[in-house]
Amino acid sequence: MQAGRVLRDYLSVTPHHKNPRELAVGIVDRVERRNAYADVLLSARLDEAALPPADGALLTRLVYGTLRWRGRIDWVLARLLRDPLDKLDPLVRNLLRVGGYELLFLDRVPSYATVNELVEMAKRRMGPGKARLVNAVLRRIAGREREAWSPAAGTGNAAELAALVSHPPWLVDLWRERFGTVESRRLMEAGNEDAPLVLRANRLRLTRDDLVRRLRSHGVEAWAGAWSPLAVRLRGASSPARLAEFREGLCQVQGEASQMIGFLAAPEPGMRVLDVCAAPGGKTTHLAEMMEGRGEVVACDVSVRGLEKLADNARRLGLDCIRTQVCDAVRGLPGEPESFDRVLVDAPCSGLGTLRAHPEIRWRREPRDLRRLAALQADILEQAATRVAPGGLLVYATCTLSRPENEEVVEGFLERHREFAVEEAAEHLPSSARSMAAEPYFLALPHRHDTEGFFAARLRRPAAGRVVPGRSSDPQANPRGSVPLS
Repeated sequence: MQAGRVLRDYLSVTPHHKNPRELAVGIVDRVERRNAYADVLLSARLDEAALPPADGALLTRLVYGTLRWRGRIDWVLARLLRDPLDKLDPLVRNLLRVGGYELLFLDRVPSYATVNELVEMAKRRMGPGKARLVNAVLRRIAGREREAWSPAAGTGNAAELAALVSHPPWLVDLWRERFGTVESRRLMEAGNEDAPLVLRANRLRLTRDDLVRRLRSHGVEAWAGAWSPLAVRLRGASSPARLAEFREGLCQVQGEASQMIGFLAAPEPGMRVLDVCAAPGGKTTHLAEMMEGRGEVVACDVSVRGLEKLADNARRLGLDCIRTQVCDAVRGLPGEPESFDRVLVDAPCSGLGTLRAHPEIRWRREPRDLRRLAALQADILEQAATRVAPGGLLVYATCTLSRPENEEVVEGFLERHREFAVEEAAEHLPSSARSMAAEPYFLALPHRHDTEGFFAARLRRPAAGRVVPGRSSDPQANPRGSVPLS
């Protein structure tokens, strides 16, 4: 009873707790035990605690670093603990993880100071018995060179590689099978880097170069992105919402790979566009800007809060052609059949392309999730297809890198719907981004492009009475319906 009360008191972190290590342990613990999102908790704690910049930076580094390198840290801890790690009190386990990360990866303070502070924290929160365990484990980590705690490099052993790159073994196997050992390791190493902060210039208000100049004039380190003609990358900005340019509606937060989806959809002024699973609206607002605010974008999502955020972004950006509607995309979509020129399905997915920004996802997903999500994605795509007008376009996009959710969903759809044909993504991307095509699809990879991982397919419904080139009405003539990735 006493232990439960202490744990609840600890998790109720209030603004007067300003120790970055203590805050980090609380966030990491909530992320694991309550499936919370690290970025949301971290943002809230930074706002509440009003930490000095150096402490805020340390808190951010501890949270994201611990979550990214949890696999390596757990590999080390398993060699030092008598009992399995999952048998430990969750709070002790996550305190050891945060301490292990700092001792193995950071050089901010002497190791003895880190150990002493965490031991005192354990004693204060959980009593002397748990503190002795924390002290013994952390001192053993600190007592050896870091290299001694690294799994063997170059091994073919999946468990060793999983620990080395800090990804779950099933994901190591998935990506090794797809990309090969060398490239999959590069992909996973990229997943442990910091995610770049990217803005999309509001093309209705200013150019990308104008936005870069304005940001630099305010002391922000900003430069043009490599792939999107609208992308601006930032370094050192604490929060986009604090930028005057953001508040004035001159830009929107959106990664470069995500921006490519708008170019693939290519809506024109005056069109009717349906954005399925639209919240929080990065792609929605891009579509509206491409339409110059003329026409209609219907943005639907199951999340009321997400649509409220989307509407806020639309107002800030000065876009009044967007209409939001709460709906379950599997049960039915707004509008009449065949009534939209463009339909975008930004499908709910495993998020395996976003591990830099959301490192906790890798520890939550399991192989069965990919099949479950693929079935959901196929159902949503079926509904979305009914809304595409003759001659219109259906774009299917995910922020994951798994064949079951990407190529296999599209190929299955094309086998069932021979009235649609896949179009080459490269022909519709900005010239600067055509290397991001993996014929016939769009595929962005963190280790190749320094972006989030993204996939998209552009599917055309021919005009009424027009035969799809290269496709036969004979089901045996087109057994797959699309070209596989090379």
